[in-house]
Amino acid sequence: MKDFSNIRVLVIDDEPAICLSLTAFLEDYGFKASSAESAEEALDLMKNNPYDVCIVDLRLPGMSGEDLILQAHEHHPDQRHIIYTGSISYNLSSKLQALGMRPEHVFLKPIRVLTLLVKCIKALAAETEENAV
Repeated sequence: MKDFSNIRVLVIDDEPAICLSLTAFLEDYGFKASSAESAEEALDLMKNNPYDVCIVDLRLPGMSGEDLILQAHEHHPDQRHIIYTGSISYNLSSKLQALGMRPEHVFLKPIRVLTLLVKCIKALAAETEENAV
């Protein structure tokens, strides 16, 4: 298996079981993964830890996932985001589209084929690397 330990991923979901299982899966796959159970906790982590990709639940206590993405982008414009939602009718807002987010960056819970998530993380991390060069 290829080494993805240079790709830092933050999982943000208010359900501890999802944070734990998704973080463990990503670590098993070789990513450097962390988790937060609220937008505020995620923003606090971002102050001292750079992340390449954040996997964001939309429905969070306090600040919404969309607001988190918009605020995180202001301080970390090279960071990329994946939306992970249980809302089957969700469509990307024009604000998120303006940040470069596309429908293929939205995953519905539960993800049945986790390798598709891995493929998306790798593609977004590659975009981050290209922007840094």
